Amino acid sequence: ICHVNLAKGFRGGERQTQLLIEALARLDVEQCLVARYDSPLHDKLAEIPNFTSFRVRKPYMAYLSSVEQYQPDLLHAHDAKAAQWSLLNYLLRRTPYLMTRRISRTSKNRMFTRAVYRNASKVVALSSAVRDSIHKLMPAIPVDVIPSMYASLAVDWEKVKQLSQRYSGYFVIGHIGALVNPHKGQAVLIRAMRLLNAKYTDMKVLLLGTGRDEGLLKRLASDLENVEFVGFVEDVGNWINVFDLFVFPSLEEGLGSSLLDVMQHAKPIVASGVGGILDVIQDGENGLLVPANQSVALAGAIEKMYLDKALRDRCAAAGFASIARYSPERVAQCYYDLYLSVLKTPADSGRAGQC
Repeated sequence: ICHVNLAKGFRGGERQTQLLIEALARLDVEQCLVARYDSPLHDKLAEIPNFTSFRVRKPYMAYLSSVEQYQPDLLHAHDAKAAQWSLLNYLLRRTPYLMTRRISRTSKNRMFTRAVYRNASKVVALSSAVRDSIHKLMPAIPVDVIPSMYASLAVDWEKVKQLSQRYSGYFVIGHIGALVNPHKGQAVLIRAMRLLNAKYTDMKVLLLGTGRDEGLLKRLASDLENVEFVGFVEDVGNWINVFDLFVFPSLEEGLGSSLLDVMQHAKPIVASGVGGILDVIQDGENGLLVPANQSVALAGAIEKMYLDKALRDRCAAAGFASIARYSPERVAQCYYDLYLSVLKTPADSGRAGQC
């Protein structure tokens, strides 16, 4: 299997690519990766057995022949550029490809985009919302739904103790995600904290991550003592264990893999009821859902969780109980079975299902 990820940087899709390759390696799958020359994936996967890494630069088409020498049985495209590259490879080399769609926005209705979907042996969506967005463009395309996986984040309990001491006396509200407001909606959370600021002086929001809107968001929160920008951290598992509540105010979301990491660590959640979040969080059961871009509603849900420890505990326990569906082993097996359906049973390639 040759994975193709041509995205810049390292965000949720790249982390999921890494986790899948690692999990498939435990199934003794021989794999390669085609990624940008500066992608962190190359170093993060350097120790994977039976693995070859191709560092590519624009024009990416120039590397088709070198990858073909590897003779992959199947390409797995993990982002839009990768799917386009895989289509061109298919037209030239006839190597079948599978594509994973991670975002819930409907693709632009272009001839080339439609060709990418039409020629894929399998199309995978992270959630029912992503599947529905694909069907708006290509109603007849079968789509398999395979969710993201949690990351089994490492925890150093001594460091958790140190962080807990730093925020002793606070009700800690955590958020993890790139600081890209049109996607993650951090401005809504900042406005909600402004509403709560005078009433609850022991609340503090910790925003983990960096991104293009960091300056804007810091200006919005410049007079708020209850909002702290932590920046990028490697030890995310330690920070999750300091949170009393996780808040995810996304304006759009394919699924939201940070939710899965938080659920695995048994933390309560308040999130926007948008996109693939609706596949993960059931309102009042394993978290609270609020309308997107509604700071008053978000403040109300945060206050409700703050005042009701029994509710927090119940939602956290229910989230932890439902996490098995998102384990790396289960998700990797779903993809492994899908690969086999392409390579061994072409007659079944029209079927679509949900893992």
